[in-house]
Amino acid sequence: MAEFVLAHGADPVRELASLGWSRPHLDDARRDDDGSLVLHFTVTPASAVAPTQAPVPTDPGLVLAPGEEASPYQRTAAYGVVTSARGVLLTELSELTSAPGRWTLPGGGLDPGEQPVAGLHREVWEESGQSVESVRLLEAHTSHWIGRAPSGRLEDFHAVRIVYAAWCPQPSDPVVHDVGGSTADVRWVPRDELERYHLSRSFAPHMRRWLAS
Repeated sequence: MAEFVLAHGADPVRELASLGWSRPHLDDARRDDDGSLVLHFTVTPASAVAPTQAPVPTDPGLVLAPGEEASPYQRTAAYGVVTSARGVLLTELSELTSAPGRWTLPGGGLDPGEQPVAGLHREVWEESGQSVESVRLLEAHTSHWIGRAPSGRLEDFHAVRIVYAAWCPQPSDPVVHDVGGSTADVRWVPRDELERYHLSRSFAPHMRRWLAS
């Protein structure tokens, strides 16, 4: 058994590998009583893998003012691979994000004290007007980079994303309720048309596996 606090910028799978654990399977993701996020993995013993220290990437074209330093910021979010008889639900990132025009999964940051599954239901409704059921935990992913928030604040950004599979039993024409936020558009996409969409780098490498699971 291994228990540790995830440091800023760290990834739980890589941390487990450095402690001698492999084949991690995420069993549970929940808020503890003190508001902290707890991830529980089932693992297999293995040889420890020495962690590598790679430079933290920056947003393309980022310009820093003299002496400007990035403020650490960690964002925990829940996202859904939402499917229905109409296809896969995708949302388009707005101009307020660092990747406008790219398509991604419905979801977003958790409110203080909010459980991840509750956050998933809320975000899917706000970004598409859809209700989901049969929610199933898939994986947790992290990203770490330096860039600017929509406010202009320079951030050392650590994204922790909890990804679920979910089924929409009564799909309707999707509509963005959270107007003026990070979502510009939303639509049901037939599976055989997914390759036509410019998917977010955070999710594109994993979509085929998630949809097959």
